[in-house]
Amino acid sequence: MAESNQSTIAIGRIVGIHGVRGEVKVDVYTDFPERFEPGSDIVLEGEAQLYRILSTRPHKGMLLIHLEGFTSRAHVERLRGKHLVIPRDLAKVLDEDEYYVDELQGLRVSTDEGIDLGMLDEVLWTGANEVYVVHGEYGEVLLPAISEVIREVDLQDGYMIVRLLPGLVQALDK
Repeated sequence: MAESNQSTIAIGRIVGIHGVRGEVKVDVYTDFPERFEPGSDIVLEGEAQLYRILSTRPHKGMLLIHLEGFTSRAHVERLRGKHLVIPRDLAKVLDEDEYYVDELQGLRVSTDEGIDLGMLDEVLWTGANEVYVVHGEYGEVLLPAISEVIREVDLQDGYMIVRLLPGLVQALDK
């Protein structure tokens, strides 16, 4: 879900426009929402310019953000779909067994029984936990990011080992 390159990390995505005064709806990817506090600076993917956050408020599970220099709906329309990013060197150090989305994307995913499920393509955020979306021979496999399922992650060698709970992959239950 969060796209990034080696020098930046996506911390949110502008998914819509709110009202007529230039507010944007942001789907927040980060566990550090203080990054969106008024007075903070943010970068839009593909741009070098910093934008100052003037105001932030919660709205239906997302944030409404007003960026300096954007005063109308027409001004912010071009921002729809853009990721909000930070330089990788400003990323918070994560605890053991915590990963940034871009570190997980592209990992080869296999079961603890050696069955290749495919590549991890996307991370979905749900109310309870994240869900890893894997595409491969068995189609799309949705894996809850919980310790009972995710057994091992090896970023160095590019793989993840999972234990499938009953019903996760219908083709394997037969």
